[in-house]
Amino acid sequence: MSIKTLTLPLALLSCLGAAFYAQADITIGVAGPFTGPNATYGAQYWKGATQAAADINAAGGIKGEKIVLVQGDDACEPKQAVAVANRLVDEEKVSAVVGHFCSSSTMPSSEVYDEAGVLTITPGSTNPQITERGMQSMFRMCGRDDQQGVVAANYILDVLKAKKVAVIHDKDTYGQGLADAMRAALEKRGTKEVLYEGLSRGEKDFNALVTKIGALKPDVVYFGGCHPEAGPLVRQMREQGVEAKFFSGDCVVTEELVTAAGGPQFTNGVLMTFGKDPRTIPAGKAVIEKFRAGGFEPEGYTLYAYASIQALAAAYNAVGKDNEKASAWLKSNSVDTVMGPKAWDGKGDLKVSDYVVYQWDDKGKYHQL
Repeated sequence: MSIKTLTLPLALLSCLGAAFYAQADITIGVAGPFTGPNATYGAQYWKGATQAAADINAAGGIKGEKIVLVQGDDACEPKQAVAVANRLVDEEKVSAVVGHFCSSSTMPSSEVYDEAGVLTITPGSTNPQITERGMQSMFRMCGRDDQQGVVAANYILDVLKAKKVAVIHDKDTYGQGLADAMRAALEKRGTKEVLYEGLSRGEKDFNALVTKIGALKPDVVYFGGCHPEAGPLVRQMREQGVEAKFFSGDCVVTEELVTAAGGPQFTNGVLMTFGKDPRTIPAGKAVIEKFRAGGFEPEGYTLYAYASIQALAAAYNAVGKDNEKASAWLKSNSVDTVMGPKAWDGKGDLKVSDYVVYQWDDKGKYHQL
């Protein structure tokens, strides 16, 4: 795992002399996949968080103290996530963490943070169990799969008028959890899937599975998982002549889906659920322009990470660096963020979830429907 710190080495500070005075810093960890097949999401987290920290620091910081970010790479691997969490707590002495990304990493790492009293906001982990365990300092800046799954199921039945739905998942906490949530929503409305099967993360050859799917002639193939597997799966479906609509969730919200599939000719028409595009929210206009001026398009979870830093800063500015008080404050107050005002319930979930459906086009771009 990698730990990257944005601060001067201690030895250099000591060399500046005894007369040098530095106020305390507020150290915040940013944890997620910075290597591996899902590294694009870690990059989104880091871009969002670093820009937020820079903007807040330029405006005076938190009660005059500067935010210092420390990066922890979990590669979306649960054991590595626990090791990252222990290092952030024990060595880096973080006050808070923005992370992790994969729910399978967030679940075990959050136990480390909870025991240490570290305030945690995940910009992108959607498995419902993350906030169902009674942790007082665990928050999300995103919705839950039992919300996302309902939106997908309703669209499949009401808009696509599908009769036969195949459900595929990647056997991961996030992917299978999302698939199960959508499946439960279908069943609640009287529709039983024609196929429910898992594939393994890291695999690229799904032709045997695609043959099985093709034989069933489904109207929709719903996939719970991320873009490294979604891309090859949809390509092999099209290559075998399976024309069913391909539908997935928020872990394919990256243009790397098109690369993984081999081109927009394979992703054209793919559907997915994600929150209302934060790039269209007026509150974020100035920040978005700043990202674009620097040559970075703030897609996916970039602005979610930015807003997470804003939420932490608002709580600490209100009550100081007391995480128990900061957690209570967040559950009682709304925070103005780059994504508009956000408020949390007693579990740490957003009071308002805004999942909508998007579709990919023949240019390799996605648009809200």
